[in-house]
Amino acid sequence: MSSIDTLSFTSDARRVLEDPNLMPLRVRGLGLQCGDTTILQDLDLDLAPQGCTAIMGPNGAGKSMLLKLLHGLIEPSTGDITWGGTVPSAVTARQAMVFQKPVLLRRSVAANVDFVLKTRRKSGTTRDALLAHVGLLHKARDPARRLSGGEAQRLALARALACEPEVLFLDEATASLDPASVKAIEDLILDASAKGIRIIFVTHDIGQAKRLADDVVFLQGGRVAEHSPARSFFSDPRSSAARDYLNGRLVF
Repeated sequence: MSSIDTLSFTSDARRVLEDPNLMPLRVRGLGLQCGDTTILQDLDLDLAPQGCTAIMGPNGAGKSMLLKLLHGLIEPSTGDITWGGTVPSAVTARQAMVFQKPVLLRRSVAANVDFVLKTRRKSGTTRDALLAHVGLLHKARDPARRLSGGEAQRLALARALACEPEVLFLDEATASLDPASVKAIEDLILDASAKGIRIIFVTHDIGQAKRLADDVVFLQGGRVAEHSPARSFFSDPRSSAARDYLNGRLVF
């Protein structure tokens, strides 16, 4: 895959690289209620403005909902979320998200990226650089919906990168993909992180979290059971829930 070093960051993205205090995340007393069901409750969290954070935990712990709340896609029932002192809705345009199942336009691969780039007033040169970066330039004229699962997810990632985000959210972005596709996407994530993009991703794959994460947020029952540097989380987790999870025992 080719480099996108020639793609320029926005002025805001340059500020992230120059100012490490620009976009720290602060969450206090976060709660989410859906009818009679409590998804998240009394959740507190602090994340630094740079790095790669894995959000892990058992099914139903609230991982995907937390990601959507942080991105401003849904409103919390209680509590506060701020990015550098700013509420999520004010910074959503400076973020991007890749879902487990990409939704592609009924257009060519190139046109899917062009759709995003038009809002940025970027040229076809930028599009081609993005497609080359994710290994899809040779598929530029192909219908996007005929791509394989791994190719479709790489196209979704190219569209996200076309937004020039400061923060990139990924929700199980490699679930059900073959190992080669997982490796390709993980390389793209690591490259984005190295370029200063803040990565926050949900995964059930312990190996993937070990390969990518600088720190791990472990959720249980809608709360943060543990937030630790990745190395200490995997070698000596503090919470009993995390220990059980890593040892393959059932966690509720």
